[in-house]
Parts: sequence; structure tokens; C-alpha cells
Amino acid sequence: QDAFVAFHVNKVLVSKYLKSLQIGELAPDQPSIEPTKNKMLVKDFRELRATVEKMGLLEPNQLFFFLHLAHILLLDTAAWLILFYFGTSLMPFIVSLLVLTISQVQASWLQHDLGHLSVFRKTKWNHLLHKFVMCHLLGASAKWWTLLHSQHHAKPNCFQKDPDIDMHPFLFTLGKKLSVELGIKKKKYMPYNHQHKYFFITLPPLLFPTYFQCHTFYIAYTKRYWADLAWMLTFYIRFFFTYGALLEIKSLLAYFFIFRMLESSWFVWVSQMNHIPMDIYYDNNLDWASTQLQATCNVEQSLFNDWFTGHLNFQIEHHLFPTMPRHNYWKVAPLVKSLCAKHGIEYQCKPLLTAFADIV
Repeated sequence: QDAFVAFHVNKVLVSKYLKSLQIGELAPDQPSIEPTKNKMLVKDFRELRATVEKMGLLEPNQLFFFLHLAHILLLDTAAWLILFYFGTSLMPFIVSLLVLTISQVQASWLQHDLGHLSVFRKTKWNHLLHKFVMCHLLGASAKWWTLLHSQHHAKPNCFQKDPDIDMHPFLFTLGKKLSVELGIKKKKYMPYNHQHKYFFITLPPLLFPTYFQCHTFYIAYTKRYWADLAWMLTFYIRFFFTYGALLEIKSLLAYFFIFRMLESSWFVWVSQMNHIPMDIYYDNNLDWASTQLQATCNVEQSLFNDWFTGHLNFQIEHHLFPTMPRHNYWKVAPLVKSLCAKHGIEYQCKPLLTAFADIV
């Protein structure tokens, strides 16, 4: 199936595990394509996938990712050196916070690449560096992220299947159809008529320092991700040892909470702009390409947008080819546009500020 092909880099290795699970083939009279699937789109997408592989667009440029990691580590070091050399007065404190926030968000984009196995050809090297970046540099569980993010990619914007929209209806009501359904049932957890206002002071600044901070430890502990927990502890030991030597306890805690809030705000605005404005409803069991395209939109390309969003401005291409290295998205984009035009599917691409406004 297309989802299997999209997710797995080493299909021979995965097939070894699948052999023990296989109990038989489909009967000869059973169709391989379900009635809800667009047969011609499936055919054309598979041809596009073959073209992508022939063009070498699934091959990573490791220099690109090395330089990206280098700039993350330089910024991480600079954040501490600013306080060390210039003291802990207000201005160095603020500048250090901003530098560390940039480092942390860029590390978030890099761990995303590693989690999708798009940095190295060998899966084990992706997993190893993923633990270093996600657990040691960011203080979160790599396996926790993979568990949630894989579900999101499999069924984006599908209610009760995509964990990224689990906030419906407890914090926000999402999607035109789901909102109407909620209104008919007369269920109300929050003052939804004001949700476009309280969004600013809830999800963007608080997702990381509250929910994610607790949830990553909860999942790592309950699922016994002991290696991840050990790696995560190295982040907190390093942070509180190095910054604790420069800041008093109140300033240290304030520093930690503020950079988490800034990091969270940056991440939420970027991650929500590609999906929240799109169709959100129950799973309609569409084909792989249709499932991704109806739930995803792009943001215009520029050097700043590419860097600021970690190339998630090419979200459509990323969702269709999740293991593709991000530096190749712009190369496949014209081919994806042609596929959408041929089948009458809207290919949405917006300016960055318009994408942010569409969230609200």
C-alpha cells in the first residue's frame, strides 16, 4: 500500500518482520482498490513516486544537515556564553533567551528530519542522532514523538485518529463539520465563540511548558522507554548545571519557562498553519494522496520561510513523501502541482502571514 511505501526506507528489513505476521493473500476476486479510492489518482501518484525515486530526490545531502546541526550547536553555546561574558542583567538575559530559543526551534526541525529517517541512508544512524537531538538537546522523548507523529501522518486531520487535533472539543472546536455536529449535540466545554481570542494566550505559549513537558515523560515512563528517559535526563543535568552556575534559582526557573514559552509559540504557529485551516472530519478512508492533499496546504518559498519553518512550508510535499530530505521539496513541488491540476485537486499555497491569519 502507498502508506507502507511512504513510511519505510528499508523495505527489505521491514518485510522480514512482516513475514511472521502474514496469514494469507487476498482471494483472487477481491479488489485491491476500495470503492472510496480514486483509482486514477492512485495510479498517477505511484508513477510520480517512481519518478521521484529515479530522480534521486529521496537521497539526503548530508552536508546540508551537518551545517544545520552545526548552527544549532553554535547558537546553543552562544546562549550560555552571552550570560557568561556579559553578565545576567536584563539585556544579556533577553538576548541569551532569544538565541537559545532559535537554537531549540531549529533543533526541533532537525529532529523532525531524523524522525522521518531522511538524514542518513541507514535507519540506525537516524535513530541514534534522533535521540541526541530530541532527548539531549531538547529534553523530550524521541519515541514519544515518533508514536504521535506517525499517527498524524497516517491520518492527518482525521478526528479520533490524528493526535494533533485531540484538542477538539475540549479546548477548541475544529473544522466546519465537527463544529456543527458539536452544536447539534449542545456540548460545550469552553466558550468557543471566543476561541479565536483565547487561542493567543493558551495553545501557542503553553503547549510546551505544560502539556508536552508532562506528556513526554508520562509516555516514556508508562511505555518503558528507559533509554529515552536516560538521554532526557542529560538535557536537564546539562541545563541546570551550566545555567545554574550563572543564575540564581528564581532567574533560572524564569529563564527555563520563558524560553519554553517562546519555543512553543514559534512551533505552534508554524505547525498549525498547514493543517488547522483545512478540512477536519472523521476518516473517510480515502486513498493516500487524497488523504494528504485535503488536509494540507503550503506556504510560499523564500530563504527566510524555508529556515523559519524548517521547510514545513512545503507541507504538501512532505506529507506525500515523508522520508524525502527537506532540501528536495522544491524540486518535486512542480510535479505535485501538475498532479493536483490534472485531477482537479486544489493545491493551496499562501504567504506566511496569510497562513498565520487563517489559523485565527
